[in-house]
Amino acid sequence: MASRAVSNEERRRQILDAAVVTFAQKGYHACRVSDIAEQAGVAYGLVYHYFVSKEAVLEAIFRDTWGVMLQAINVVEETEESPREQLRKTAAIVLRTWRNDPDLVRVLVREVTRSREQMQREVGEIDLAFEALERIAKRGQEQGVFREDVSPRLAARILYGALEEILTGWVMGTLAGAEADVAEAERAVVLILCDGLSTA
Repeated sequence: MASRAVSNEERRRQILDAAVVTFAQKGYHACRVSDIAEQAGVAYGLVYHYFVSKEAVLEAIFRDTWGVMLQAINVVEETEESPREQLRKTAAIVLRTWRNDPDLVRVLVREVTRSREQMQREVGEIDLAFEALERIAKRGQEQGVFREDVSPRLAARILYGALEEILTGWVMGTLAGAEADVAEAERAVVLILCDGLSTA
């Protein structure tokens, strides 16, 4: 049974990885389930064994990606590091995804954000990310390193919005996205947000 479970999960992952590539290359709406199956090297019907529709594949990509990202953010939040350093590491987790898996970022920016209202009704992961950022900002206020006249909730959304806009710029080609550019973006976001929040 354990062997079968591992095999099923590996096959599911194989299909999702193939979907990321095909969605990134062809676009979600132009892509067919048969394209995903061909990229994955599996029979057409097997995709439907794991996912009821193409939309379900896209939602699974979103859920899996945010699940991994939230785990990483939660690890950062649980450290004893300063709130500023926690925000820097959170920014790094999000922005470095571009260098690690650009096709995934293309899919998330082009496809998921287009249907954001629908996806947010179905998936609560984005709100969980906001809550984690809000807690970090609030902790900075409690420690006296972040100013208290700024709403932690707004600070969390400002940070998230900045990260999303940078990723969008890389996907659309309006921003340079080499490794050095990613490092500079990470630094700039933290400098602008944290120095704006700083009490010094």
